[in-house]
Amino acid sequence: MNDVFTLLRRAADLLPEDAVSEFGQTVGDVREEIELQEWEIALDVLFDIAEVHPVSVTFWELLSEAARQMMLDHSRRWCEWRGWEVQHGTIRATLTLLGAEEGGCQSAFSGDGRLRPLWDIGHRTAAGQQDLNIARLWVEFAPQLAPGETADVRLAPLLPEQWQHLKPGDVITMHETQPAVGIAEIIEVLPPRV
Repeated sequence: MNDVFTLLRRAADLLPEDAVSEFGQTVGDVREEIELQEWEIALDVLFDIAEVHPVSVTFWELLSEAARQMMLDHSRRWCEWRGWEVQHGTIRATLTLLGAEEGGCQSAFSGDGRLRPLWDIGHRTAAGQQDLNIARLWVEFAPQLAPGETADVRLAPLLPEQWQHLKPGDVITMHETQPAVGIAEIIEVLPPRV
């Protein structure tokens, strides 16, 4: 098994030498942090560079294992999530949870990809009834989302092929049961990058 040093170095080697994050960080900066054993900083810089440059599933697998070895569970789940997106595509939306007084959620939920709500994305059964689809939910830039709050989210559908018709501007609803507990507007749909 590779150690954290090796995993991070191998991930950096998968990037083009001229890769730069939106904050101006370079692959050279990553290598310097690795040599200084600033592994968590190196991991964060690799995340930032990957926001700008397309990366492979292997890149995310290496970072996931490095995060696991560093006992950074949230970072490990993020790497697994991003690896899934490389294979299946990315769906981002702005989600507003309805307040409890509107029939929405009763409490906040963790935004780290473990919640698997149902979504109305426009499908209907043969009888014309609403046919809900499952997608995991990752809240961007927040550890949780509470009733009445709005945040940008990423969705990982159980059956990605059923979501291919969505495009920016489409509105979908989130359900725990009936009625809806949240309303989301699609802001970005990216195809797989494999």
